[in-house]
Amino acid sequence: MSNITIQCRLITNESTRQMLWQLMAERNTPLVNELLEQVGQHPKFDAWRQSGRLPTHVVREFCKVLKVDSRFIGQPARFYESAIRVVDYIYKSWLAIQRKLQRKLEGKIRWLEMLKSDIELAENCDRDLEAIRTKATEILSQITTASVKSNTQQKGSKNKKTKKNTVSEGNRSISSILFDQYAEYEDSFSKCAIAYLLKNGCKVNSNEEDPDKFKKRHNVLKNQVKRLTEQLIARMPKGRDLTGQSWFETLITAATTAPENEEEASSWQANLLRKSIAVPFPITFETNEDMSWSVNQKGKLCVRFNGLSECSFEVYCDKRQIHWFKRFLEDQQIKRDSKDQFSSALFTLRSGRLAWQENEDKGDPWTVHRLTLFCTIDTRLWSAEGTEQVRQEKATEIVKTITQTEAKGSLNKNQESFIKRKKSTLARINNPFPRPHKLIYAGQPHISVGVSLGLKQPATVAVVDVNTGKVLIYRSIRQLLGDDYNLLHRQRYQQRTSAHQRHKAQKTFTFSQSNQAELGQHVDRLIAKAVLAIAQEFKASSIVLPKLGDVREIVQTEIQTRAEEKIPGCVEVQKKYAKQFRVNIHQWSYSRLIQSIQSQAVKIGIAIEEGQQPARGSPQEKARELAIAAYQSRHLVQVN
Repeated sequence: MSNITIQCRLITNESTRQMLWQLMAERNTPLVNELLEQVGQHPKFDAWRQSGRLPTHVVREFCKVLKVDSRFIGQPARFYESAIRVVDYIYKSWLAIQRKLQRKLEGKIRWLEMLKSDIELAENCDRDLEAIRTKATEILSQITTASVKSNTQQKGSKNKKTKKNTVSEGNRSISSILFDQYAEYEDSFSKCAIAYLLKNGCKVNSNEEDPDKFKKRHNVLKNQVKRLTEQLIARMPKGRDLTGQSWFETLITAATTAPENEEEASSWQANLLRKSIAVPFPITFETNEDMSWSVNQKGKLCVRFNGLSECSFEVYCDKRQIHWFKRFLEDQQIKRDSKDQFSSALFTLRSGRLAWQENEDKGDPWTVHRLTLFCTIDTRLWSAEGTEQVRQEKATEIVKTITQTEAKGSLNKNQESFIKRKKSTLARINNPFPRPHKLIYAGQPHISVGVSLGLKQPATVAVVDVNTGKVLIYRSIRQLLGDDYNLLHRQRYQQRTSAHQRHKAQKTFTFSQSNQAELGQHVDRLIAKAVLAIAQEFKASSIVLPKLGDVREIVQTEIQTRAEEKIPGCVEVQKKYAKQFRVNIHQWSYSRLIQSIQSQAVKIGIAIEEGQQPARGSPQEKARELAIAAYQSRHLVQVN
């Protein structure tokens, strides 16, 4: 993606801030809370949860009814639309996560049923281990022969349909084929042989199995199943309690009622300890013309919003970002002066989000909290070359839409009007904005950079030639940071010190402030800079990053398994050990590091891909597998 998000602080008079706070906190946020609750209570919600999809019209229908409610009236039309989009986004994200967790849990349970020791496999099929190995060799040979044959067909095939099929078969991993065959076979002997291959990395192992290592591996898998099961029982999406009423009710309940079980007591404790968000939901502006830019008498850049057009906000931002905001003003002035001969579809600004940033000071909320505007921009639209890319994409899409509509035959008035608008838009898009020239980064398509994340090694890089699978270079975290490697040790020391100070402050009910985030952010930027430098040096076409959820799962499982090995049988001591282990070893901010790499890659023009990081192997092997798996996935999508 070429989109990035920048932010600025908005300054205006106190009365405007108070009016805006009251609209967002007393009208819009309660509306969002009510919509979240009503969607969750819908009779068809369980069906939506199973499918992982929420119909687009559901939230809008609920909001249409609530608009006339006395609790929510008096808002600008844009605020109602924002509430619909916020609720729709929250539930669609939640449902997607639930569906992903369910599929992951089903796969882990299936693998847990298959994962058995060599002794158990021999007992299940009533054969000795050598017979199982012989059968496994036979199955592996059949798969390898079929794979070679399909690859040969792929190279020699001239039929597009045949090529499509052979590519998908030829690029399938041996493990996925074995999993499919395990479900197809009915005899226990073949199933045990396949389970043996999967357990040993799709190879026939001539060495004796280590019972301790197998037990550890089995425990890791059980912990993963347990954690996924707990995550699936997660609470429903809830709104923001700006008044603290929910916390107070939980406190009264906990003080006057005995919990029925340990789970209920834990739930009360979690609600009381959870820090509630003290600012209202943001207001989203999905179109770039919802924001009007100008310069006031002081020479300050200002912005106005649809629905709040009588209010003007001065823009205060970092010097490194001011050129983007000046571009927003320039785009609108060019379009206005040309009497709409240019299209807003090529505006550098794509969308905006008006939000309050929480502050710890005391006073009225509209004076304490900071009013901030987050802007999403398409970096390609900064230069003439990038704008031409976007123009061609949008023009092709519009032409396709017009062609499909006209192919329907006799059109009604609405369809004719629709085609007329589309043709008018196409004419304006073909008139691009005057912009500076900038060479577009061109990487080699067969070179990819894999970045694996881990507990002890925050980042490991592998530059891979994906055509041959050859690794051109590896880089560890020490090599990435170079002379700045000592900053990593300093950050780890700061984390331990801050955790100790925070613990002491909690005992005395005092406030403890930590400044370690600035050092952590600096280290992240240094790592990101080094990763981008390596990618440019080898002219890589893409950087492959792990999916954040997979990394968290890998790290948490690793810690839990280590705790069980060190302290068997005592759950409470295991939790204490795991907590201390996280503090001592260092718990990295993976999301911040990934965002740093993404933001710098977008500025250069290097594509960012995501993949599932393998749970086993060294950091170097994980980085290599990430790059190769992403290439194979991309290749299959292009062919299909």
